[in-house]
Amino acid sequence: MRRTALFVAAVIFAGTFAHVALAQQVDTRSIPAKSKYNLQSFAGKRPLTRAERTNFTETSHYDDVIVFIDSLKKLGAKIATGSIGKTGEGRDLPYVIASRPLITTPAEARRLGRPVAYIQANIHAGEVEGKEAMQSLLRDLLFDKKKNVLDSVVLIVQPIYNADGNEKWAPQAKNRGAQLGPEMVGTRQNASATNLNRDYVAATAPETRASLAMLNEWTPDLFMDLHTTDGSVHGYALTYSPSLTPTAVNVLPYTAKTMLPVIRHRMLARDGFEVQDYGDFSRTRTGTPGGAPGGALGGGGFGRGGGRAAGPSLEQIIADSIPTSGWVFSTYEPFPRYGSNYYGLRNRISILSEAFSHDPFDRRVASTYDFVSEILSYLAEHKKEIIALGKEGDAKVASWAKNPGSSPPLALESRMDTTRIEDVRVEVVTPLTDSSQREPGMGMRKRTGVIKLVRMPVMASFTPTLTSTLPYAYAFDAKTAAAIVPILKIHGITVEQVDAPGSVTAQSFAVDTVMDRGRSETPRTMKDVGGRWNEPAARTLPAGSYIVRAGQPFGLLAFYLLEPQSDDGLAQWSYYDNILAPHDQFPVVRVTKPATIRTHVVRN
Repeated sequence: MRRTALFVAAVIFAGTFAHVALAQQVDTRSIPAKSKYNLQSFAGKRPLTRAERTNFTETSHYDDVIVFIDSLKKLGAKIATGSIGKTGEGRDLPYVIASRPLITTPAEARRLGRPVAYIQANIHAGEVEGKEAMQSLLRDLLFDKKKNVLDSVVLIVQPIYNADGNEKWAPQAKNRGAQLGPEMVGTRQNASATNLNRDYVAATAPETRASLAMLNEWTPDLFMDLHTTDGSVHGYALTYSPSLTPTAVNVLPYTAKTMLPVIRHRMLARDGFEVQDYGDFSRTRTGTPGGAPGGALGGGGFGRGGGRAAGPSLEQIIADSIPTSGWVFSTYEPFPRYGSNYYGLRNRISILSEAFSHDPFDRRVASTYDFVSEILSYLAEHKKEIIALGKEGDAKVASWAKNPGSSPPLALESRMDTTRIEDVRVEVVTPLTDSSQREPGMGMRKRTGVIKLVRMPVMASFTPTLTSTLPYAYAFDAKTAAAIVPILKIHGITVEQVDAPGSVTAQSFAVDTVMDRGRSETPRTMKDVGGRWNEPAARTLPAGSYIVRAGQPFGLLAFYLLEPQSDDGLAQWSYYDNILAPHDQFPVVRVTKPATIRTHVVRN
């Protein structure tokens, strides 16, 4: 899952690499004996995935996935199936609901106190192990006669989200160059060349709108997005991330500090896999204040300033046993355009899974299978507190909106921060002398299976640099409504129209600058908006104008989308074109005090 490396301000401690542990030879090619999924575990089972049938030389075509789901039914699996919507080329996007007893509606899940897990795979169609792992896991859970997570959890699986991209077959050297098999894979983008994992705010693609409709209907307690890295040669079979936007104040501490450390421990103790927070090796740029990491070396990362950080890769430095200071293991951007970041703004747990692209295909399937299994087990064990976490988050947002200014500072912009300092696993690579043994993405280097522990900052979290508090509501006129109400409704946000003039105290934003930033892997262009908030003042909202109350279930999401200074909101995604201009007032105002306003809900 390729991402842009950030130039971030952070404190990097001197002498970071004073400690380099002795090397340890490990097996980085095989599936651990402890793993729940291995080459013997599916022997004699039905149905088999295409990967299993071909000894992991191939991955599933779209039709293979449809046939697999149909086979589950024919073999007696009690599941509900359907389509979340259609792709740009007209393919149905299948989903499977599994639970014991079978639960098919959100209301029934709530009545029975069952948490809902929504797991999505193949958003980047070349990253294929999530697609395979979820088919296998569904089969194994459904036909397991012993008690398992399906007795406690409602599991919804969308196994092939980028179905059109999946069918754009080409050699992996073209579509997925830094990945060790299979030979033929699909494309990163969908049929219209949109990166679906940059589309969760703008929602330009039919796949995104279908996904959001499903999330609006079910409000899952847990959302997972399954990917593959193409980054640094670290020593982890899988890396993970919670929602990274610090605006997700109601779920981020629990996910990052309570849940995922337990999963990390269990993955090693129960399954034999070393896992870690998502990251790439980066190093501080000379002369950058605060020691800002540059491009992620060994992983193809580029900073916004353009260009790749100079010098040898960290792996080469470690291989030569001459580590230097200034390196970090750093994560990706906190923007909600990424699905796993976006979902945290809905007060629910969101987790990104990234199998290690340089591992063999079967090992990547196994690590993903085990990681999802451990997450589901944790959800089943802690179902009451996780359901309560979402409800409490919704209640907090409602309370903040009733008392504007009472919310904690909510991030609009942020910078990457040092989360902790620890020994990071680094695999030694050496020069390759025989080009016939070259592996994808390694050039003329080879993995050795030798792991060194190198102490460095792990930068897996963000600190707000610009904040605001939750208002009572947002208000705008009919012209602005024509531009933004459709996208707000797609996000599940309730919009109301004013029936009679109402007096409010409101705050307007004076726009100084509007700067184009180009595209971000979707059809929409990006913008930056600069300016300042004026003091609150009395004004009248005329009949026919519109409001979005912040005290609604998705009020935190509404805040992020509607604030002009948000780093990834509707203004940044050009939803105010032909409305927004420099030296003018921003078309959305903040209602800063509770007010009595006669309205009706906008249905269409």
